[in-house]
Amino acid sequence: MTNLIQLHEVYRTYGEGERRIDALADVTLGISEGEFVVVLGPSGSGKTTFLNLVGALDSPTRGTIRVAGHDLTGASRSDRFRIRRETVSFVFQGFNLFPGLTAGENVEFAIDASGGKSRQRARTVLEQVGLGERVDQFPHQLSGGEQQRVAIARALATGNPVLLADEPTGELDFRTGVRILQLLREQVGPGRVVLVVTHNREIARTADRVIELSSGRVVSDAPPEGGRVEIADLHW
Repeated sequence: MTNLIQLHEVYRTYGEGERRIDALADVTLGISEGEFVVVLGPSGSGKTTFLNLVGALDSPTRGTIRVAGHDLTGASRSDRFRIRRETVSFVFQGFNLFPGLTAGENVEFAIDASGGKSRQRARTVLEQVGLGERVDQFPHQLSGGEQQRVAIARALATGNPVLLADEPTGELDFRTGVRILQLLREQVGPGRVVLVVTHNREIARTADRVIELSSGRVVSDAPPEGGRVEIADLHW
């Protein structure tokens, strides 16, 4: 299996001297294609910093990062933007939808940016997340959970090799959350990896592998304790 994500002795430091904080410290790991990985930890553990570095939104203070064959370590802002567009799809916790675009147009925009054919693909993916009837609605006409599902549809639609999801079920009811996790799981395969950031240990049980962070450091990297459970068997 090919490592789509590789980190070697990665640090992300903020401040200097007594005010120095290592948001991420000495992280070395590889994530292979075909893996469904959960990054687990409480608030402040370094999960979002990890996601931002892997997603080329930020650069490490020290260490090396490669994503889908691209070296992010010394990449310029414009290079990081290009790499993100070509290789990474995001589900942000804050949705990040364009308020002046409909649900369908938000998804179409993401597909166009990655070089795909957009209109029918956008409608198909919105139907997958249960929003086929809301394709022409603007974000302010949607509930928080519906906006989250548009954000997830946007990420699913691009087909980029690395899919990153930050608390993707946070605004969703249980039934919809299970459906979304199943959709994310279905994206895993040859040439693709799905990385879900969460504080929810029940969701972590569905992963192939759980990377647990505490104070910016990896404290555990292993399959779920007791073995992986099927998403349909979840209760949270």
